Amino acid sequence: MFKKFCQYSHQTRTVRQRRASWRSRSPLWGGGKPISISLSPNTQKDDVFLALRTILQLWNWKSFNVVPRNVPRGSAINAEGTLKSTLNYAEQLEENFKQYLGVKYAFAFNSGRSALMAILSVLEISKDEEILIQAFTCNAVPNPIIWQGARPVYVDIDETLNIDPDDLEKKITPKSRAIILQHTFGVLAQIEKILTLAECYNLKIIEDCAHSLGAEYGFRAKRENHPALSPPSERAGSSTFQPRYASGKAGTFGDVAFFSFGRDKVISCVYGGMVATNNPDLAKRLKEFQEKCGSPSNFWTLQQLLHPIIFAVALPTYYFFNFGKFLIWFCQKIKLLSKAVTKKEKKGENPDYFPQKMSNALAILALNQLKKLNKFNEHRRKIAEFYENNLRENFSVVSRPVSRSFAVSWKYPIFMANPKEIRKRAKKEHIILDDGWWGSPVVPPDTDLEKMKYKRGDCPKAEKIAKTILNLPTHINISIYDAQKIINSLKTENEN
Repeated sequence: MFKKFCQYSHQTRTVRQRRASWRSRSPLWGGGKPISISLSPNTQKDDVFLALRTILQLWNWKSFNVVPRNVPRGSAINAEGTLKSTLNYAEQLEENFKQYLGVKYAFAFNSGRSALMAILSVLEISKDEEILIQAFTCNAVPNPIIWQGARPVYVDIDETLNIDPDDLEKKITPKSRAIILQHTFGVLAQIEKILTLAECYNLKIIEDCAHSLGAEYGFRAKRENHPALSPPSERAGSSTFQPRYASGKAGTFGDVAFFSFGRDKVISCVYGGMVATNNPDLAKRLKEFQEKCGSPSNFWTLQQLLHPIIFAVALPTYYFFNFGKFLIWFCQKIKLLSKAVTKKEKKGENPDYFPQKMSNALAILALNQLKKLNKFNEHRRKIAEFYENNLRENFSVVSRPVSRSFAVSWKYPIFMANPKEIRKRAKKEHIILDDGWWGSPVVPPDTDLEKMKYKRGDCPKAEKIAKTILNLPTHINISIYDAQKIINSLKTENEN
């Protein structure tokens, strides 16, 4: 009896496999769900149902504090004088984030851009002062600097796609105030050298952890073997040098850090951001800034809550008579779906919803994703290792971090002569590899570089990387089977 059941199960699986294979070849079905790098990559079933439930629970949309000062956070007093849970999910997100990161202060905003705007404001960055940032970055970094009235100074990158310490030192001037330290694609920058430079030149370090939530590093910052930094009295106006000793997660090494919970980031609530610091003076000013910010509109909040729901329908039907494609386009057209980067931002203009507080409704989604962070990052690491083992012999890959680091592997970049053509050909096989991180030293590729204050030729390494990079997906919805399909497609193209 058991043997017959096993034979029946095997026959059933075979039939299903044949049907799936027929669908993938059929022009009617078109292959169903695409393999994609950036189409709602972190969304799982529980996120979809949570978004739907949150839409129906309108009373949870607005942030409000019902916690008396003498009662611990996370609790409130009801009419009978007993404790009950607070409805301020944004504050709960801040508490959970502080505990995870191991910092004293955290402040939630409606985006990573708003978080950076808050930092620049409380650091009192004034007009014409310079902020050093790396090329090969998103326009969400230089834009807040420009909106503040300051000037972004672009620094070239090293083999890890992070800021190059040697070029950084060359571009420091008396007007320099801070360094934005981006950990590109979850691979940590050369923290030791950059902290040493910041110490000697008396610069603030703002960590950009939009790609690197959960990445870790351990080191002892040293001044030895860096003759360009002596004597310190000539550099920082001090006769002593205090090296920084540290180890921990990305976001804990600088003076202050910001994170993004955008739709394709390490964790996602579609739009969201966080500032983290251990500096009590900065924390006080950040709290004042946050309290002055308005809250997102109900319609804007609805747009973000609809995102995982609409994509849950659109992705499985993406190639079914192109219904999913049309659904995404139509919802964007009638503004039921927001875009990750607006046309205004690509031109250096500020949309009217930055900066704002974190939406209470979106904080609910972020709390759920934060619970899954370790699982997400472990999955990314396994997929990245799979790519590494299968592609290193055939393609140029990014330098991996030193042994003291744990990289998040938010994306897995490889380099080739014709990545644009590869993206087009892969799309015909229902593999969508266009994530916007290509073609320009300030992405997306249609960003107006003049508005970003970038001059062609300033960062030749970054410009070359932008022309040759192809990013592969590592997110939770990419299986080993999907990764193998991507590898097979790349190797076929490489042979041709």
